[in-house]
Amino acid sequence: MYDVREWRHVFKLDPNKEIDDSALEQVCESGTDAIMIGGSDGVTLENVLNLMARVRRYTVPCVLEISTIESITPGFDLYFIPMVLNSGSSEWVTGLHHKAVKEYGDLMDWDEIYIEGYCIANPDCKAASLTEAKAPLAIEDITAYAMMAEKMFQLPLFYLEYSGTYGDIAAVKAVRQTLDQTVFFYGGGITGPEQAKEVAEYADVIVVGNAVYENLNQALQTVAAVKNQI
Repeated sequence: MYDVREWRHVFKLDPNKEIDDSALEQVCESGTDAIMIGGSDGVTLENVLNLMARVRRYTVPCVLEISTIESITPGFDLYFIPMVLNSGSSEWVTGLHHKAVKEYGDLMDWDEIYIEGYCIANPDCKAASLTEAKAPLAIEDITAYAMMAEKMFQLPLFYLEYSGTYGDIAAVKAVRQTLDQTVFFYGGGITGPEQAKEVAEYADVIVVGNAVYENLNQALQTVAAVKNQI
């Protein structure tokens, strides 16, 4: 069983985006701790299965971040289920979760499932629009959500998501000072090793996504930037 507490770096791949075999090989063999498959739009069972099968050629752990019930499929090492704490719709807090458990609860291996306390801090991203996220947020709002994730809901993961833009380092630092047990994931706008190193000073795990498609060489350098950090 994989222990996310030992992770430092994750590449997030969107099943609705194209990535050729050479680029995928470099990503999977980069030394990253895991490949997460997930996206905000255009996610189907077909493209999830296709990308999973390609990643499965390598030994790197493969995680499905669930955004639609229809795309849930066996075969992943772990499953991350977002609970969007700053969503304006109960669907993204408990609604979709209830539907999933009602349909698949008897089949779910809870040892493979992590609930992510999600905080979407970029109001202009697709994820914010989809989930009706309340943003932008003051640092005090973000740390309150982090505290809720750990102290109120006892969630294993807190994910601060800036999705496509580089986040406020002061907010990242404040979250670090707030969390004791919950694993702190950060995603958003990490385009190269300098930003990766800066965020990794505070976050337990950094997630690199868009950079894979925009500048693969810079994205690959984020692994060493994080792993070599003391």
